[in-house]
Amino acid sequence: MTDISGMVLRYDRKTIVLHWASALLVVLLWGIAQVIDFFPSGPMRVNVRSLHIALGVTLAVVVALRVVWRLREGRQLPSFETGLMGLAAHAAHYALYALLIAEVTLGLANTWVRGDSIFNLFAVPAFDPGNKALRRQVGDLHELVANLILIVAGVHAAAALFHHYVRHDGVLRRMLPNLNG
Repeated sequence: MTDISGMVLRYDRKTIVLHWASALLVVLLWGIAQVIDFFPSGPMRVNVRSLHIALGVTLAVVVALRVVWRLREGRQLPSFETGLMGLAAHAAHYALYALLIAEVTLGLANTWVRGDSIFNLFAVPAFDPGNKALRRQVGDLHELVANLILIVAGVHAAAALFHHYVRHDGVLRRMLPNLNG
């Protein structure tokens, strides 16, 4: 979609898919993390934790694809913002990328430090089984970064809504999926 000046008004399909896949995975992973400990020890908890780990690995793949896509050819739209607002938009995007990379790294570290059974099919051995302080530290960092992602993503979403409802400048529509084809 272009406007009368020929300016592209939508991101390419791959950028949109990767953006929304990342958002969906982040929300799902955070939600699952909030309920894992409600399940009694045993097969159900193993399955829920395994689902969290599998979706975390999926997020790692999506983030890697996003980074490669962005560095190579994707997301070639000019910014609507300049000055301080443009700087803030770029900072938020880079913060989200950095936090997502840190989060998937911490998730992998958390699994390795803790040790886990993945759907009772295979086990990831614990790095240092008796080191409860290390387990707690890595787990706490994983949780902190997850919460920071939600905060920064929330600000990002609020900015998109501000553009849509206050500035009426089409920024939000650039990233919405095209449901018509």
